[in-house]
Amino acid sequence: MKRRANPTLIGAFVLGALLLLGAAAFAIGGGRLFARTDRAVMHFSGSVFGLPVGAPVVFRGVRVGKVESVEIRHDPSSDQFSIPVFVELDRGAIRNLDGRSAEDQPRLALPALVERGLRAKLSMQSLLTGQLYVDLDLRPDEARSRRGAYPGLVEIPTSETTIQNLKAQLDGLDVKRLVDDVAAIAASARAIVAGPQLGQALNDLQQITANLREVSEQLERRLGPLADGAQGALGSTDAAMRRLGSAADGVRASAERLDTLLAPDSPLMAQLQRSAEELATAAAGLRRATAEDSSLMRGTDRTLQDVSRAARAVRELADLLERHPEALLRGRAPDAEESRR
Repeated sequence: MKRRANPTLIGAFVLGALLLLGAAAFAIGGGRLFARTDRAVMHFSGSVFGLPVGAPVVFRGVRVGKVESVEIRHDPSSDQFSIPVFVELDRGAIRNLDGRSAEDQPRLALPALVERGLRAKLSMQSLLTGQLYVDLDLRPDEARSRRGAYPGLVEIPTSETTIQNLKAQLDGLDVKRLVDDVAAIAASARAIVAGPQLGQALNDLQQITANLREVSEQLERRLGPLADGAQGALGSTDAAMRRLGSAADGVRASAERLDTLLAPDSPLMAQLQRSAEELATAAAGLRRATAEDSSLMRGTDRTLQDVSRAARAVRELADLLERHPEALLRGRAPDAEESRR
């Protein structure tokens, strides 16, 4: 008799398989299976070789999404090819300072960031592998151009890479003319080296060098004594300046002492002032004493008259004794007195 299958066991097995499949999908998706994302498109002007599907999209070094697909489109009207790169960006990649997601803030929404200058460019992940990634940053100074060929998707303007800028500059160079100029310079240099002018110039340079050496030796011989003399003169000047400084110090000290002595409140000036006052007083007294109507002058006149009479009497006595020496013994004769009268 054939055994019948247990429906409960079969259902449990199927449910477990589905749970395992979901867990595997969640693990493979990095826990982002139910994350809220935004899709955007970018148009790069150069080659995108090395940009694989799944390449990281970073904002200032922080991964915020990945490359979803890279396509090539043809525009029949202009017969131009374009390479749109579709990316998937995580809305919750940017967080506030408190750690909460900033995806609900209009200022940080993808269209607002594009208006604020969000630009994309290709950068090198590794020089060894040559793989590229998409680098996002705010570059409001760069020009913005949009193609608008994908309604419903936010288009992020792109910037040229450093390699693309260098390639554009190299493409703008006229290599042929540059090579011709280098060849002409090389030919001119070769002609100068092979010509006689270079040898003559070298000989002239050698002669000039010899002359300069001779002049230098002569200057060295002559400058030695001059330097010694100048050094001696400087020494004498220094000594004279020191003596002059000492003399100036002495004059300054004397001036200070004289200034101290001649100060209005100094003892010397006070003594001189007192002496001058005394001299003035003495001169005034002498002036009063020598006046014509003063008693001193009158007494002096009388004294002079008395002295004059006394002198005359002495002179008469001397004359009498000279004529009559005996008068010392006898006295003067009356007739002599009368005759004198």
